Amino acid sequence: MRIIAATHRDLEQAIREERFREDLYYRLNVFPIQMSPLRQRVEDILVLVKDLIARIEKEKRGSVRLTPGAITALTQYQWPGNVRELANLIERLAILYPFGVVDIKDLPEKFREGFKVDNAAENYSPATVAEGDGERGGGFVRLPQEGVDLKAHLGAMELNLIQQALDESGGVVAHAAKRLNIRRTTLVEKMRKYGLQRFGG
Repeated sequence: MRIIAATHRDLEQAIREERFREDLYYRLNVFPIQMSPLRQRVEDILVLVKDLIARIEKEKRGSVRLTPGAITALTQYQWPGNVRELANLIERLAILYPFGVVDIKDLPEKFREGFKVDNAAENYSPATVAEGDGERGGGFVRLPQEGVDLKAHLGAMELNLIQQALDESGGVVAHAAKRLNIRRTTLVEKMRKYGLQRFGG
């Protein structure tokens, strides 16, 4: 049996402070591999994001894509939680935006705070979009080998777009309908279908 263990703590210092067992340290530390924290390996973030998305797809837990701007914002974050924090973020985005495209504005606030727009063009070309490893044509979503519940996924995408339109329109239905290029009455029907609250307009 082989054990792979990882930590961001200084275990030798912990041993000196009697906060970690010395015998356990030497049992685990047979073949140490030192890695720089994620904030010092920004060039790895795009690769890691693609790998994390591919894992989610393989486990049939959905998918998500990130725009170049969103990726660039992630490269400017300090990542105190290292790769585990990145994995947590990608899983959260896959739940919040199922089979959708995540832009900077969709990221949690802490990932947007240090974002500098003028650096975006230097790091990634406009065509770069982080997605899983599956082959894609020109389409928006890769069709899984085992098939897909098209009605459910289209419904999730529709709900996501309606929620975004309402948020960006301050909850005013008429304005949201205009952004979605549908009639106001049609949007009201869809809101009723998805149980969304109507604020006005």
